[in-house]
Amino acid sequence: MKTVKTFSELRVARSKLAEPVGLVPTMGYLHEGHLSLARRARQECTSLIATIFINPTQFGPGEDLSTYPRDIPRDLELLEKEGVDLVWIPNAIDMYPLGFQSWVRVSELTQPLEGARRPEHFRGVTTVVTKLFNATMPQKAYFGQKDAQQAAVIRRMVSDLNYHIQIVVCPTVREPDGLAMSSRNTYLDKDERRAAAVLYRALNTAQDAYLKGERDPNILRSLMNAELISEPFARPQYVSCAHPDTLMEHFGRVEDGALLSMAVYIGGTRLIDNILLEE
Repeated sequence: MKTVKTFSELRVARSKLAEPVGLVPTMGYLHEGHLSLARRARQECTSLIATIFINPTQFGPGEDLSTYPRDIPRDLELLEKEGVDLVWIPNAIDMYPLGFQSWVRVSELTQPLEGARRPEHFRGVTTVVTKLFNATMPQKAYFGQKDAQQAAVIRRMVSDLNYHIQIVVCPTVREPDGLAMSSRNTYLDKDERRAAAVLYRALNTAQDAYLKGERDPNILRSLMNAELISEPFARPQYVSCAHPDTLMEHFGRVEDGALLSMAVYIGGTRLIDNILLEE
């Protein structure tokens, strides 16, 4: 496995990779969710690139950029075990040089859900992913279902900008109690970690009702809220029952599936999770 940092080093190393190339973009501090993306990519592609970059432009004021967990040596060891061929670890000055003023925006899909609470978040995501795509030139790129809105936004961007890249969205990887794996789970103390399982319970409560025939989105949202507020450590920021493609909230009968999603503070840690309901 080769590790590079600069754009020029990346160009040389990328030119030596056999096609097709898969890309797994990460912000590091890897867990089983990231590694599952690498395994899927390893199965489907001849060569595999992973990136590690904590992207400052997707963090809003007061968010956890300075404290976001980091362990590059551990990350590299894990990626090598998964058969990654090339790891690119760019720095922020190279990605956003002095005077940087070019941004990529997806308009409608970034407005609800996470976009409503983190106004510049997706501008940072789409801009950095565009730069990663341009630099690594993959045929396939792998993302997790846990960040469902991010995946939808990137699919839209790839389609709108005519990238010849297949976006592969892989299932959320969960802890035994259902908590979606996330680097931010390390912020939770023992009691908060126990409480965090309420997100998955809330999603499952609504999913069970749906599978039994419930199609009123207000009831599905109410079921999730009720489960969340039963946990003293949990402070829901939003719960959603939205169209899986447009991400607009369902207000009439759910006829064509839905994305159940939520953002919840457990203590001081903000967690997100979702389940896709399909007809």
